[in-house]
Amino acid sequence: MKLVYFAWVRERIGREIETVALPQEVETVTDLLTWLKGRGDGYAAALEYPEVIRVAVDHEHVEHEAKLPADGEVALFPPMTGG
Repeated sequence: MKLVYFAWVRERIGREIETVALPQEVETVTDLLTWLKGRGDGYAAALEYPEVIRVAVDHEHVEHEAKLPADGEVALFPPMTGG
């Protein structure tokens, strides 16, 4: 699966894009965020509050309960702010 990180999520993780093989038990966006959080300090810092992270699967925004495709692209965004 291709993972793409934006804004401060990217800065804290320290990379823009990566390709990962997900464990079989990672089935939903929530599962993915939990799994990523355990991959190191940068991930833990970026995903300290996973409920605020916005997620797109194959360029479509989804809820955290959404099932992940077998393969595809998942993008993680910080919350949007107005101004």
